[in-house]
Amino acid sequence: MAHYDWATLYEKLESCTDCGLCKGRTNVVIGVGNPQSKIMLIGEGPGRDEDIQGYPFVGAAGQLLDKMLAAIGLKREQVYICNIVKCRPPQNRVPEADERAACMDYLRQQVALVRPKVIVCLGSTPTRALLGEQMRITRDRGVWQLKKGVWFMPTYHPAALLRDADKKRPAWADFQAIRDKLIELNAYPKTEAD
Repeated sequence: MAHYDWATLYEKLESCTDCGLCKGRTNVVIGVGNPQSKIMLIGEGPGRDEDIQGYPFVGAAGQLLDKMLAAIGLKREQVYICNIVKCRPPQNRVPEADERAACMDYLRQQVALVRPKVIVCLGSTPTRALLGEQMRITRDRGVWQLKKGVWFMPTYHPAALLRDADKKRPAWADFQAIRDKLIELNAYPKTEAD
C-alpha cells in the first residue's frame, strides 16, 4: 500500500470510480474534524444530507453524535469522523461487500494519516469491516478490542438510537468508557484552556 498525504488522498477520492457508488454521488464524503486527533469515529456511509453537503454525520444522526460527544466533553472539531464508504449508497442501503472493499484502502490511508489510539465503530458495518465478519453489534458492543496497537470500541450507530430509545443507555455507557480509555491512554483531546 502506497502511503498518501492528505492532498493526494483527497485528489484520489475526488476522482474515484472504483465501484458503482460513484455514479450516484453529489459529493465524495471524506472526513471531518481534527486530522491529528487520537480518536477516530467511523460510520457506515454518507446519507442524503451528507452527500449534498460533502461532510459526514450532518443529518439527524450527526446532530445526535455531536450531543453524545458533548456529553463526554468533546467537540466535533477535536475528533476525526469518517465512514467506511465515501459515496452514498442508493436509498441509504447498507454498502455491499464490493463497495466496502473498494473503499478500504482509502480508510486505511486515513487511519495511517490520523494515527488514532482509539477507533469508535459506529454500528454493524464498520464493526464487521474492521474487526471481522463474525462480530455482532448487539453482542459485541461495549467490548474493547485491541488490534495493531489501536483500541476499537464497537457501539450503536446514532441512527439506531433515533429508531430505538432503549439503545441510548448502553450507548451512553460505551461513550463513558471511550472517555475513560482516552484519559487512561493520555489521549483525551486538550482544550484551549489546557
